[in-house]
Amino acid sequence: MQYDQCGFFDQSYLVMSSDTMKSVYKSIDNVAKYDSTVLILGESGVGKEVLVKRIHDSSPRAKGPLVRINCGAIPDNLMESEMFGYEKGAFTGATNQGKLGLISLANKGTLFLDEIGELSPAIQVKLLRVIQERHFYPIGGVKPVMADVRFIAATNKNLRSMVDSGKFREDLYYRLNVVPIIVPSLRDRKEDIPQLIQFFLQKFQKKYNKSMTITESACRLLCEYDWPGNIRELENMIERLIVTATSDAIVHDDIPEEILVKGEQPPRFTGGTLKELMSEYECQIIKAALQHQESLNKASRQLGIDVSTLSRKCKKYQIAIPTR
Repeated sequence: MQYDQCGFFDQSYLVMSSDTMKSVYKSIDNVAKYDSTVLILGESGVGKEVLVKRIHDSSPRAKGPLVRINCGAIPDNLMESEMFGYEKGAFTGATNQGKLGLISLANKGTLFLDEIGELSPAIQVKLLRVIQERHFYPIGGVKPVMADVRFIAATNKNLRSMVDSGKFREDLYYRLNVVPIIVPSLRDRKEDIPQLIQFFLQKFQKKYNKSMTITESACRLLCEYDWPGNIRELENMIERLIVTATSDAIVHDDIPEEILVKGEQPPRFTGGTLKELMSEYECQIIKAALQHQESLNKASRQLGIDVSTLSRKCKKYQIAIPTR
């Protein structure tokens, strides 16, 4: 199913002790009470969906529906009818009863546009009009339908870069980017990893009726890994370790090879222009400097650039700025 009325989300994404995530949740709680459009940015697996639900549940629209559209999962030729609905007999194959669109289903509530960067240019234009005018026309309809919804969008793509390359409409970007919230990756908040490990240990011990512990050395290895799949990848790894461990404790030898050899692989050319690859490398360097220095001022001195330049680059690459 490409869309759904959002329900339960794994509470592991709320486990946190890092200042960066506390800052994110403070921003979420501040903006929830207003009806502003929110754009949530972050890598896959960081828990963007949880933040959406927290905004909805803390908003004046909490009693209304929270409807999610996975913009990357619905084919372009179906997206318009799914989003806006259609009148009976509007086109060949249309039902005799017509169909309500997802915007209508989210009436008085929140419409969550997940993976917004995957929308085709044609649908981007139609969505822009809805956000601006707060009404739309179903396919085959002649009467406008009011769109009394709050829009929240999320993506793991860099929309600013997509605008610059002509892949995403600039006017839609600014309509969505009213309140941007950047969710840091797990490697940028490693102090949260021990708590998450314990959370998932308890979760899967209960699920599989097993009593398990983890040694300090094994836990340290997991904390040192960069987790490109973020919390989702960590959760899967803990489940894997629990079901494959041969004793009642997860030890160093249980940790799989891909965790042990992290950072030892030479860089590989995976395509892209030199400018794109250099930008990716610059982003990695800035993240490493911020993680090591833990403040914008110290990191800027280490990198030999002005604080304002570093701050601007953090915004460009959607890197969370440390609050320390």
